Amino acid sequence: MTGTTLDDYTDRYARRVRGMTASEIRALFAVASRPEVVSLAGGAPYIAALPLDAVGEMLNQLAAEQGTTTLQYGIGQGTLELRERICEVMALSGIDVGCGASPEDVVVTVGGQQALDLIARLFLDPGDVVLAEGPTYVGALGVFQSAQAQVVHVPMDADGLIPEALELAIAEVARSGRRAKFLYTIPTFQNPAGVTLTEERRERVLDICERAGLLVVEDDPYGQLGFDYEAPAPLRARRRDGVFYLSTFSKTFAPGLRVGWILAPHAVRDKLVIASEAQILCPSAFAQAAVTTYLSTMPWRQQLKIYREVYRERRDALLAALADYMPAGTSWTEPGGGLFVWATLPEGLDAKAMVPRAIAARVAYVPGTGFYADGTGTGHMRLNFSFPPPERIREGVRRLATVMEQETAMREVFGTVVGPTRSRRGQAGADVPGPDLA
Repeated sequence: MTGTTLDDYTDRYARRVRGMTASEIRALFAVASRPEVVSLAGGAPYIAALPLDAVGEMLNQLAAEQGTTTLQYGIGQGTLELRERICEVMALSGIDVGCGASPEDVVVTVGGQQALDLIARLFLDPGDVVLAEGPTYVGALGVFQSAQAQVVHVPMDADGLIPEALELAIAEVARSGRRAKFLYTIPTFQNPAGVTLTEERRERVLDICERAGLLVVEDDPYGQLGFDYEAPAPLRARRRDGVFYLSTFSKTFAPGLRVGWILAPHAVRDKLVIASEAQILCPSAFAQAAVTTYLSTMPWRQQLKIYREVYRERRDALLAALADYMPAGTSWTEPGGGLFVWATLPEGLDAKAMVPRAIAARVAYVPGTGFYADGTGTGHMRLNFSFPPPERIREGVRRLATVMEQETAMREVFGTVVGPTRSRRGQAGADVPGPDLA
């Protein structure tokens, strides 16, 4: 097919491919990675906080001493040694043997993204409904879109997912003659909103899902990265039946190794392994051995504390800069952990339309549209604080505020006046009303 064009392939695509689009974040990577641009866009952990010399020695020794096994094929479920270490990690969050956490029910995945894809492969047929927080993780939206599922968003506030809104969404889906397959939720230090589902709401959400016969997919990449308070116990620590717990070492060790996992109800474990084997045959034996050795021989609990302090400092720098520079009418969340702040723009500003001006001003962020299945969210943006140093964060916010003020001035000139309103800041668990996250 010499000289073929994109049109020559269009009719050959599978139906599930035709609706695929690039994520808002991936589209920004090329420009956000330029050194002159302050990137508040991605969600990259600060790998320089690791003891890289020690990690390098560990990897060299691993290859030299165990290369004949770690560079070979492995098993689809993942090594028993790693699954045992994963259970030790989950126990820190309260998911222990009493909650049904067993190495036998852990399936190792290629990062958290494959974990999501496996869940979708097992449970989603074209046209099925997934309930998810609004806004939600852009990578999950891509997986559900690929499965040809429909995402119905459930609103949040400063205390996380709103239980009454969940009940309403379940009822509306049922009235339409369909049934939601599962609730996808990031209850702790949510991406992108940064809010945390409160203790009381966790029990209510689980009760609602149980009554409705709704499975729960709990995604927990950030639960061990709390700064201000101990996060409430995960949903999986409270109910073992019908709750799938997904996590990853990408935020607490190294994303380049691509190691995550699913803790599944026992009855589903074998199906997950079969689906994984069909997809990738087996996860990387070397990456698994690297994580296992790291957890077995290095002070990883102390490293978690280091990450928390680094991210707390950067979170504080971002919040202080927002308070100092953002124009009237801007509001934002104040996360107690994780990597993100969700900002609401003054009325009339469009975060997606503003991206080119922001890039020209050498600052990057992710517009809120990337976190909604229907492309809404134009009045919001996600700001990341994990990667840039505090002084760069502050400069990035200053540049961003200047762009916003210029946009407001242009709208006033062309007849769209943005009225001054008082800035509101919501914090998970606070008594004051938070920003509109719906």
